Amino acid sequence: MELGLVGLGRMGGNMRERIRRAGHTVVGYAPDTESADVGSLREMVDALAAPRVVWLMVPAGEATQSVVDELAGLLSPGDVVVDGGNSRWTDDARHAAELSTRGIGFVDCGVSGGVWGLENGYALMYGGEQEHVERVRPIFDALKPPGESGAVHAGSVGAGHFAKMVHNGIEYAMMQAFAEGWELLEAAKEVTDVREVFRSWQEGTVIRSWLLDLAVRALDDDEHLERLRGYAADSGEGRWTVEAAVDHAVPLPTITASLFARFSSRQEDSPQMKMVAALRNQFGGHAVRSSS
Repeated sequence: MELGLVGLGRMGGNMRERIRRAGHTVVGYAPDTESADVGSLREMVDALAAPRVVWLMVPAGEATQSVVDELAGLLSPGDVVVDGGNSRWTDDARHAAELSTRGIGFVDCGVSGGVWGLENGYALMYGGEQEHVERVRPIFDALKPPGESGAVHAGSVGAGHFAKMVHNGIEYAMMQAFAEGWELLEAAKEVTDVREVFRSWQEGTVIRSWLLDLAVRALDDDEHLERLRGYAADSGEGRWTVEAAVDHAVPLPTITASLFARFSSRQEDSPQMKMVAALRNQFGGHAVRSSS
């Protein structure tokens, strides 16, 4: 099938390649980007046969709103827009309503996989009406990992981004636990090889995981993380998770604490945040700050 893809950054560019490898046609657009296939949204829309599917991989908030507004005037009834960025779930209902008045469908899709998704596939959590989801199904199948799991129709519009938000909140907490354990091991004079302790956990333990594998990879690159500053940003989804917990009166002490720990990293050079920064760089290619 044909797909219009808006946004060709770390995630979007790799997603375009994975979809093409599955045999589909992708017309990619991003402003001021040499790898773009067309020079404008209008050119992208004109290059696709109706009914069209256009997938957005652009920053949440004003950037996404701007693209949705422009597409609303370019697309036709029967077309479908997929927001695969990290939009707040509360924005999805507004986008769906705006497009619905023009007969255009809307699907929100949380995407996880980072820089590894091209080879391993992306975990997908999507929300929307069944007919719109089915229109996009071939693209979901191309992006997801092999096998039965890795993708879910989570519910109505907003469900996909809500599920991805919670996923990222859990991710915050897991990274924080590894970071705290690593700092404690580094502080104990009895433990002489912290990196190999982490490596020993990769087999036969209840905490073995891809995140642990990435921690070992980071320690192989920089055994004591001396080249990193203990600073870790937050993408916004951790905050949204905590806010949603307050709205639903659901206690989230661990996820909330992990978010606040990131805030503390901006006040001092936190050893724990060196590990969090290293892990974010390993799985998502997120920028790190040098200790020098």
